Amino acid sequence: MKENRKQISILGCGWLGFPLAQQFITKGYEVKGSTTSISKHRKLKAENIQPYIVELHENEIVGDFENFLEESELLIINFPPNLRGGNPESLVKKIENCLPFLEKSTVKKVIFVSSTAVFPDSFPMKTIYEDTPPQPNDDRGKQLLETENRLRYNTHFETTILRFGGLIGENRHPVNYISGKKNIDNPEAPVNLIHQQDCINLIFHIIENNLWGKALNAVYPKHPKRNEYYPQKAANLGLEIPEFKTNAISKGKYISCKYLREKYGFEFLNEI
Repeated sequence: MKENRKQISILGCGWLGFPLAQQFITKGYEVKGSTTSISKHRKLKAENIQPYIVELHENEIVGDFENFLEESELLIINFPPNLRGGNPESLVKKIENCLPFLEKSTVKKVIFVSSTAVFPDSFPMKTIYEDTPPQPNDDRGKQLLETENRLRYNTHFETTILRFGGLIGENRHPVNYISGKKNIDNPEAPVNLIHQQDCINLIFHIIENNLWGKALNAVYPKHPKRNEYYPQKAANLGLEIPEFKTNAISKGKYISCKYLREKYGFEFLNEI
């Protein structure tokens, strides 16, 4: 590592990773960013992000992953796990393929973008704190948790886990997927969302305050009910109003960020 050089690698420069990389550059970092497409490769290069085509698979890594990590002390892992759909691949195996490269690289710090999906919805609904043990009850949650642990307990680098709620921001909001639908389940379940810019701000907060070796929940601290929040949001955006079941038992969870706010001093600045 060259003296005083600030370089990071971002594995996955998509909806969140791309603006994150841009903000790192404005702060004087050199950024290596990965994508899986030629068109996005050009987009990264145009923004002074050093572009790499990297594809993670269960049995191989396609692309120059070793050079992608070279001379970076921080790696941010932020790619869609693709655990749904017709031909899902194991997220755990993908990360296992990365570990030998990571262990012999210059990387000393890792941020893994995970999900609150490691905590199952329940009835009665519970409040989830940072020290609540994850007990996922579906394959997606189980793979995320196992991946977290493979990274978190590796002694070659320090890892902080970021468990984001639902991601919202420009051109992205879950109300678009339920607009106009009828008889939607879990009407009184609480909303657990976080804005894109708060995600980015939190990543910088972790780096600037050396919050390593942590597992942090990250959702906006207000939790309106789904049957109140989504119809109002649809109306605000001029979308067809979704309709929830009435008098239905709701499963859900309240994701608390008490430690993040009170112990680690992070402020959420972007309302949901």
